[in-house]
Amino acid sequence: MATAPPTTHNGLRRVLELDPGLAEAIPPELRERATADCVAREMTIPTGRWRGAPPVDGVGLGIGLLVLDGLLVRRVGIDGRYGAELLGEGDILRPTEGSDEVPTLPMTTGWRVLETARLAILDDAFMENLAEYPQLGGRLVGRAVTRSRNIAVNMAIVHQARVDVRLHMLFWHLAARWGRVGSGGVTVPLRLTHAVLAELVAARRPTVTSALTTLSKSGLVRPTDNGWLLSGEAPGEPAQAASAAPSV
Repeated sequence: MATAPPTTHNGLRRVLELDPGLAEAIPPELRERATADCVAREMTIPTGRWRGAPPVDGVGLGIGLLVLDGLLVRRVGIDGRYGAELLGEGDILRPTEGSDEVPTLPMTTGWRVLETARLAILDDAFMENLAEYPQLGGRLVGRAVTRSRNIAVNMAIVHQARVDVRLHMLFWHLAARWGRVGSGGVTVPLRLTHAVLAELVAARRPTVTSALTTLSKSGLVRPTDNGWLLSGEAPGEPAQAASAAPSV
C-alpha cells in the first residue's frame, strides 16, 4: 500500500465549532469569544499509510493534532508480533513524539488511515490563545488520559486466552464510543477488516476469521454493510462470553 501525501488546508478553522465537546468545557459567558479565539489550521489525510509527520512547522512544539473525523490505526511491532490502537474523532496525536530517541528494544511503528481523516493542527499559535481558557486545556489533557485508559483496556482484552472472547469484548469496548442502539441490537459503524481486527486483539488473521464465524453462529456479532451488529448483553466474565474458538 503506497504512502499517500497529506493535503493541507491553510485556512484557519474554529476548533470549538468543529469539536463541540471541547466547547462544553468553556463557561457559557465565554464560549463565543473562545470560539473566535481558538482557531487552528486543518489538514486532511487520505486513506493509506501515513508517515505521521505533519507538513507544517511548529507542531512539534505545540499540543499536537486533534482528530476531527476519520479513523486511524497506530501499529507497533516487536519481534514479529504486533499491537495496534484504533483512533478517531476527539483523539489527540503527537505522531513523531519520541521518534528521535534510541529504543531499548528493536521495534517498528507505523500509521494507517482507514477512513479519510481531518486533523486540526494545535500548534504554538493555538497554545497562545489557549492560555486564556484553562478549562479547555484541562479538557484536552482529559482526552489524552482517556486515550491512555483505552490502551490499558485493550491490553486487558488481549490477555484473554480465547480469540472469540477477545473479539467479543473488543466490539463492546468500541461500542461504548461508536455504538448506536437500534431495535436489532447495537451497531458499531466501523468497517474493520479481519486483518485490522487481528492487530487489535493480538491474534493471527485466520484465527480471527474463525472466531468471527463462531461469534456469528452464536448470534453475538455479525458483519453488516456498514460495520458490525452486536446482540445480547455485553460480556462479563470470560466464561459468559462466546463459545470456544482457537487461541493463539
